[in-house]
Amino acid sequence: MTVRVFQEGARALAYWAGLQVDITRKHPDPETRRKAEDLLGLLTPVMKTYFTDTGFAATNLCLQCFGGHGYIAQWGMEQFVRDARITQIYEGANGIQALDLVGRKLPANKGRAIQFFFAIVGGFCEKYEDNAALSPFIKPLTEALERLVTATQWLMRHAISNPDNGGAVSMDYLYMVALVALGYQWAQVARICANQLSNPDDDSFDRRFYQNKLVCAEFFMDKVLPETMIHLARIEAGADALMRLDAEAF
Repeated sequence: MTVRVFQEGARALAYWAGLQVDITRKHPDPETRRKAEDLLGLLTPVMKTYFTDTGFAATNLCLQCFGGHGYIAQWGMEQFVRDARITQIYEGANGIQALDLVGRKLPANKGRAIQFFFAIVGGFCEKYEDNAALSPFIKPLTEALERLVTATQWLMRHAISNPDNGGAVSMDYLYMVALVALGYQWAQVARICANQLSNPDDDSFDRRFYQNKLVCAEFFMDKVLPETMIHLARIEAGADALMRLDAEAF
């Protein structure tokens, strides 16, 4: 389930980002193109890092299912693990991507891109907050978004006065953005599935497909999205413990 909800959620997020590429190139309205460019610039380091880090972790989980046999060449799983590992390094090592997000993408144009992202996710949550069928998805997404806003405000207060704070929390902050973005995609999936399943007399589609999607969406909200709490706690701890030892201590 962990692997499945990551893969399906990541695919949805990648499609959404791909749509922004089309908008930047083809939409007739300059303001709409500009917003798509902002969103795409924000999401690019997030997707590159979270997709490859979690993709490697997912491959390791799959290898684990084989037991000792997963580690030998006969079944091919060890090849997948070795192949997945390089993706965290090339096209910009993931730690650099996180520094780029916090140091460049986040403060660019006075935080315009992240504010637009907040408006998209927050507007969706407000629109469906009273929808009983979507409550299992909207409530946790709203809470995760609030944590991300809190983390962003923390960075605004502490990273300028002490750049070490920005670097120390950059990966945790990137993961928070990724988790909220994936949560938004899964909430959208849940909305579509609930609409499809709302007519019990319609047998023109595979009901089990949509029911399974709803189960996956619930798993993400219950088991994955709460990771934002851990990342927020680590962000608010700052850089002190990380930077306290002198170089000679190593």
